[in-house]
Amino acid sequence: MPAAEMKLRAHALIADPERHTVMDAGGAVRSIQAANVDIPQADLDAVWDPMHLERLARTYWKYLSRVTFGLIRVTYGESERAVVFIAHPVVLLRFRAPDYSLSRDRGIVRWRIQDGLLVAKPHEGYLELDVRRLDAPVAGYARVHVEVEVANFYPAIATWVARWFYAQTQSRIHVMVTHGFLRSLAKLELEESPVGRFAPPYARRPSPDHAPWAAAGVFAALVAGALLLRMRR
Repeated sequence: MPAAEMKLRAHALIADPERHTVMDAGGAVRSIQAANVDIPQADLDAVWDPMHLERLARTYWKYLSRVTFGLIRVTYGESERAVVFIAHPVVLLRFRAPDYSLSRDRGIVRWRIQDGLLVAKPHEGYLELDVRRLDAPVAGYARVHVEVEVANFYPAIATWVARWFYAQTQSRIHVMVTHGFLRSLAKLELEESPVGRFAPPYARRPSPDHAPWAAAGVFAALVAGALLLRMRR
C-alpha cells in the first residue's frame, strides 16, 4: 500500500489530561499521557485480541529502545522485565512480568514496579497501558483511547537530588518519549513479542534485543572526548 494511503488510514492525536503529571506530598508520582487513535473499524476488529495486546506492549518497549539508539532496552526474564542501560547489571527499572486484561471494550497491560536505579521505594507503583474503544466521529472508523500511566512511582532523582530536578529531566523525557510512542501508533505496526504468551504455538518469535555494543562504543567515545576537552581547558 502506498505511504500516502497508509497515512490516511489512521490518525493519532495527543489527548493528555490537563494535569498529566503530579507528585503528592509524599513524593509519589502519577503521570498519564494519552492519545485518541482513529483507525478503520475492520483493522481494529482484526487486532482486538490478547495476542495483539501483548504485541502493543512490546511495541512500547521497542520504541523506547529505538529512540535511545539501543542504549536503553528491555530484557525478558521468566517472571520479570528489566529496563537496562546497555546491559545488565545497570538496571534502571525492574518490573514483574505483566498482567493482562481484555474485555469487549477495554484492554490493560500492567507492569508492577520492583526496583532499579531510578526507584526510591521498591515494590511500589506500576506502569500501565490502557486501551479503550470509543465511538468514532467518522463512519467506518473506530476510535481507540490509549493511555500510558505511571502511578505511585517514587523517583530516586526526586528523593536524592531534588523534586524540581526530576521535573525538568526524567519527567520531561518520559513525557516526550511517550508522546512519540502514542503518535507512532497511527502507523498500525505492532512489534512481535519475544515471549509470545498469547501467540499460536507455531508462531515464530523474534529474539530479544541484543546489547548494542556498537552504539555503546560510540557513546563511550563521545564521553571520553568530552572529558579530554575539559581536561585541556
